[in-house]
Amino acid sequence: MSNHQKGILCIILSSLSFALMNLFVRLSGDLPSLQKSFFRNLIAMIFAFFILLKEKPNVSLDKDSKRFLLYRSIFGTIGIISNFYAVDHLVLSDASLLNKMSPFFAVLFAILILKERINLFQFSSIIAAFIGALFVIKPTGINMDFYPALIGLIGGICAGAAYTYVRAMGQRGVQGAFIVFFFSAFSCLVTLPLLLFHFHPMSFQQTATLLLAGLAATGGQFGITAAYCYAPAREISVFDYSQIPFSALLGFFVFGQVPDGFSWLGYIIICSTAVAMFFYANGHLHKEKESLAK
Repeated sequence: MSNHQKGILCIILSSLSFALMNLFVRLSGDLPSLQKSFFRNLIAMIFAFFILLKEKPNVSLDKDSKRFLLYRSIFGTIGIISNFYAVDHLVLSDASLLNKMSPFFAVLFAILILKERINLFQFSSIIAAFIGALFVIKPTGINMDFYPALIGLIGGICAGAAYTYVRAMGQRGVQGAFIVFFFSAFSCLVTLPLLLFHFHPMSFQQTATLLLAGLAATGGQFGITAAYCYAPAREISVFDYSQIPFSALLGFFVFGQVPDGFSWLGYIIICSTAVAMFFYANGHLHKEKESLAK
């Protein structure tokens, strides 16, 4: 297999892992979103800690990196809690899709934070993604799923901001394992006080299910990290949207959930936009290579 093919395989496995994470979160039952996010981050923190012990990286952060690390952790924590709330109250595929709005918001935050430029095609893609999200949210004012869908969209926005700060730190050479560890530890510390005061007793089955959710989330994080080591994001990021059909299939077979026609239309718009962005990026890269060759 070429590195490109390995990258595609890893990102698809990562998407399957995140879809399984959402499934296990839903199966854990009627527990507060804070409690679910704590266990999810606890497992990721433990894995990242052992990786740091093994690799023993030299962590040296400048002032900007420290600030970016804090912002990444804040937005990431809000994003996870919002996503888990959406998973508990929406069709599984709807919740997954709203969380997958994050790449489009990452473009917007890259403009604001990293001062990157955006062209007309990228701007049009963001508008198309918003239109697709509206078909999923269906903001009629009388739809009982409107508020959970809105919270799910907020989760996608926060995730986009978090990924932007991850990119900013990556440009400064901050190790990925350290970013994961700090973020997971931050989330655990933030949610722990509220968890202690509002802890809901869990059965053995609920505890096991949340641990499985944490393991699936950890697998997703390591999978997507490996994917981007094998190939650049512009070549493989579109395959991250495979989580949507994975979630739809899991939701159908486990919960009997069937998305409505408007949701399917939203899926088609957003996934088509992602595919268009993928081919546009590849075409732009090919032109750059031809220009350098001349």
